[in-house]
Amino acid sequence: MIAEARLADGTRALVLPLRPSDREAIREGYEHLSAETREHRFLSGVPHLTEVMLDHLVDEVDGIDHVALALVVVGQGGEGMPVAVGHMIRYPDRPGAADVAVTVVDGWQGRGVATALLAELLRQRPEGVSRIMTTVAADNPASLAMLRRLGPATVTRVGSNLEVVVDLPDTEPPPGPGGT
Repeated sequence: MIAEARLADGTRALVLPLRPSDREAIREGYEHLSAETREHRFLSGVPHLTEVMLDHLVDEVDGIDHVALALVVVGQGGEGMPVAVGHMIRYPDRPGAADVAVTVVDGWQGRGVATALLAELLRQRPEGVSRIMTTVAADNPASLAMLRRLGPATVTRVGSNLEVVVDLPDTEPPPGPGGT
């Protein structure tokens, strides 16, 4: 399902399902992320995506327990530029809970991309998921703020990371800055 979104500055975007044919684009896009963005995404210094990681991030997407979406900014001429990807993955041992991760290319961070993408991830979340359980770097206040906007959150510090549990409302999340 393709969804339209508006970023905080009014930029038009489309949110599209991630497909197996996007594998090389994901690999290539990751190569252009800053070391800090890579660190925040995987909570460790992962210099390159391995084949096993790509299998998990792309090939294991089933739209049922693992939802993955890409946000593409639409230029004035109608051309699209992918700027983010997000995943929501149900925990096999906790069917009502899922992990969530959003990666935004460096030049588009702070413009409402993650908020727009996360709103659509929540709309398309695995059936029955009512709680997000994820880990973010303690030095990543933007991710923590984004998660807190989703619903009541419990945050526990574990070393240099934060364990975050968010109880999701039964209704759609409120739009972020600029709406969705």
